[in-house]
Amino acid sequence: MPFEELYKENYSIVYGFLFNLCKNESMTEELTASTFFKAFSKFTSFNGKCKISTWLCQIAENEYFQYCRKHKRLNSLNELHDIPDDTYIEETIQDKAMAIEIHKLLHNLEEPYKEVFILRVFAELNFKEIATVIGKTETWARVTYHRARKKLQEQMEDRNV
Repeated sequence: MPFEELYKENYSIVYGFLFNLCKNESMTEELTASTFFKAFSKFTSFNGKCKISTWLCQIAENEYFQYCRKHKRLNSLNELHDIPDDTYIEETIQDKAMAIEIHKLLHNLEEPYKEVFILRVFAELNFKEIATVIGKTETWARVTYHRARKKLQEQMEDRNV
């Protein structure tokens, strides 16, 4: 598949995924561009173990977190005057720790559960759209999503997350 076709077919998925993460149009556009640039430069490393859209969303997620780390360091001096109270800090740490644990569990979730969950939760696609992307029925997408959710919940309970 030519890269131009890959871009056209997956742009809206990657853009939606990133917009859901950052809620900022200009940041989303910048990260989408960097995601496809990185995908183009690393395309030979794509092993085909997952859907290309899942691979692109994983790259996008890495680009987002890298962007956040970079800008957090740059903005940390400007934010010293806005130090929140202790309870806010504790809640933020707990939420971040929880998010990291969930992402670890999601990263280890087998296909097609991982892809369907990512498309539903992060790209905010409905079941009909997921079915179209994957080439399955809407019922299949709905059942697969609920099974993925159940698997993640079970793993969270096992790890006391």
